Amino acid sequence: MTDRLIKSNKIRIGDISISYLIRKTTTTSNKTIIFLHGFPFNKNMWRDQLEALPEDITVIALDIRGHGLTTSGHGFFSIDVFAKDLRVFMEKLHIEQAVFCGISMGGYIALRAYQLFPEKIIGLILADTHSKADTNVAKQKRFDSIQAILNYGRRPFSIGFVENVFSPHSVLERPEAVEYIKSAIRRNSIRSICSTLLALAARTDTSDTLKDINVPVLLIRGGDDRITSLQDMKDLEEAIPTAQLMEIARCGHLPNLEAPAEFNAAIKEFMNRI
Repeated sequence: MTDRLIKSNKIRIGDISISYLIRKTTTTSNKTIIFLHGFPFNKNMWRDQLEALPEDITVIALDIRGHGLTTSGHGFFSIDVFAKDLRVFMEKLHIEQAVFCGISMGGYIALRAYQLFPEKIIGLILADTHSKADTNVAKQKRFDSIQAILNYGRRPFSIGFVENVFSPHSVLERPEAVEYIKSAIRRNSIRSICSTLLALAARTDTSDTLKDINVPVLLIRGGDDRITSLQDMKDLEEAIPTAQLMEIARCGHLPNLEAPAEFNAAIKEFMNRI
C-alpha cells in the first residue's frame, strides 16, 4: 500500500470547501469507512490507517469544518453543524452507507450523526471518546483555554496539549507523531480553535439514544489516556447493545498514532464483520 493510491481532493458543500483524502477500493466491494479526526487536528492523523486497510475498502479521511484545509464558512461551529456537513458530504460523493471511525471530538460527531441519520451508518468505531456533555468544570476549562490562546497564541497551547494527549512512552518512542500533532494545532487559525472549543463546550449529551444503536460498534481506548476515563468508555459499552471495548496498552488519547499496528488490526477485524 503506497501514498500514490491516496488522492487528495476538495469538494464544495453548502458554505464550505471540504478537503479530504480518499483511497478507492480496487474491487467490486462497496464497503466505505470515513475517519473523523479529533480536536484540533486534521485528516492527516489517519494516514497510517488509510495506507494499512485492505484494498476492498474505500477509505476516506476529511478535514472537519474550520480544520486543516477545510474552510470555516459562516464560522458558527457546533457538533451538530459538523455532523450535518457529513451527511451532505456523503450525498455529494454518492456514498449510501459507511462506517464512521471517530476519535475524541470525531466520536462526538459520529454519535450525533447516528442520531440524525442512522440509516447511512452501518458501523461505528469510537476511540477515546464518550457520549456525555461537558460538566460546568469542563466548560470553564475550555473557556480558560480560549482566554489563554487569545492572550498568548497557539504555541503554549500546543505544548500543553501534547503533554496531555500522549502517554510518556509515546513521547519517547514516537517523536514524529508528537511533532505532527504540534504542527497540526499550529496550522489551525486561532479563530477556528476558539470556535471549536465553544462548540465542544456547547455539545449535547447523546447518552439517552445509545440504547437505540443497532449497528456493530467497536470501542477503543488508550490504556494511559488522561482525557477520556475508562469509566466513560465502560458506560458506552454498557449502554450500546452491540458494543465491544478494547484497550491498547501504553497509549494515551491518540492510539491510532501511538500504536498504529494494534489499532489497524482491530479495525481490520471489525471491518471483516461488516
